[in-house]
Amino acid sequence: MEERFGSIAQQAVSGVPAELGTITSTGLLLDSFKHELKDYLVADWLVDVQLPPFSLVGKMKQPVDADGNILSTTTTSSWTKFEFNETTIREVRMNWKAGMQPGDRVLAVPVNGGRDVIVICRVVDAGG
Repeated sequence: MEERFGSIAQQAVSGVPAELGTITSTGLLLDSFKHELKDYLVADWLVDVQLPPFSLVGKMKQPVDADGNILSTTTTSSWTKFEFNETTIREVRMNWKAGMQPGDRVLAVPVNGGRDVIVICRVVDAGG
């Protein structure tokens, strides 16, 4: 079954000319194209985040208002261990576009005969 799904995935992306590019201060520069693209699209990722059981150590401060702002008469607890059960947080938007900086390397896919380019993700060197 794994081989079958691998074959289907390979067929789905065959012929898709993904390429590397660099975010600039005013646009996107593809490695294969010498002109900067001022207008480009960015993929929008909506995911479910699955968290395993985990714990954190911290202190509680009280009282706080409904927004979590500490009120003037603050009481602080001793160090406390907070334990969390496994959970899934649905429909989390990954807004990595907000964190893209000039010089970031990205994977881009030209579409519509090359008239549009979609930045799929930021890429990093696995060696460091």
